[in-house]
Amino acid sequence: MLRGLYTAASGMITQQRRHDTVTQNIANINTPGYKQVNSISHSFPDMLISLVGDKESASPHRIGKLSTGVFAEESLPSYLQGDLRETGKANNFGLASSLSLNDPATGLPIPFDASGKYVSEDGEVTYRPEAFFSVLDNNDQVRYTRDGNFTVNAAGELLTSQGQRVLGANGNPIVFPAGLSIDQVQSDSVGNLVYNNNGVPTALAQLGVAVINRPQELVREGNGVYRAQDPEVADVRIGLQPLDGAEVRQGFLESSNVDTAQAMVDLLAAQRAYESNQKIIQYYDKSLDRAVNDIGRI
Repeated sequence: MLRGLYTAASGMITQQRRHDTVTQNIANINTPGYKQVNSISHSFPDMLISLVGDKESASPHRIGKLSTGVFAEESLPSYLQGDLRETGKANNFGLASSLSLNDPATGLPIPFDASGKYVSEDGEVTYRPEAFFSVLDNNDQVRYTRDGNFTVNAAGELLTSQGQRVLGANGNPIVFPAGLSIDQVQSDSVGNLVYNNNGVPTALAQLGVAVINRPQELVREGNGVYRAQDPEVADVRIGLQPLDGAEVRQGFLESSNVDTAQAMVDLLAAQRAYESNQKIIQYYDKSLDRAVNDIGRI
């Protein structure tokens, strides 16, 4: 009976975490560049139940398997491309990413599915490469984001909406010359920023767009910001090339890729499953109460 209590309790904890993940997605529906997070649950190993002490049989009689509960293992982001929404503002930059990756064995492009994942015949999982803006946080650590809503501060530094400095392809923060407004800057498809200097087109910098071949190695830090524990393992390259399959679009912002309808379904499913496990615990509690106070008294 106590085993059932533990199983139901693990189910409640798992559904609570799933509920929290979905509400986080819903809260960020309007956050530019936000990537939906999916909660992954796994069951504990099943236990084999056998009947022991049977005098008529020399070996234990197998009854069956008993499930021991479920747990929320991790939360994985979905890097699917969000819709690019035109704003017409020069300080908005959207990334349209459709990067490809060749199979080392055949040299042919890997056929990723709609979720950006490919599973080979031997079960090996490969994820589609993704592009991010590279930025510096307050501790001068390199981070990655898809939020291209930039501003320029009094010092001429190009900043994200979270106040992080935007890096150029050379790895240094992008700094505007004194008196230059971001409205005077134009960007091409690979992030080269150019402004008109007395009738002469002058290069300012190239946006440090990071091409990450192993995005599954990224770690979420919140506010749409990610970090790479080991850039070599994540296979990070800074700077877009014309043939990369990704482009920068000025005057656009990438919307979040949260599926609103599916999020509401998941929210209700998590709530119903939580309530079901709660009812099971209440049932066990009443059974234990009767066992102690009624049967025990006899």
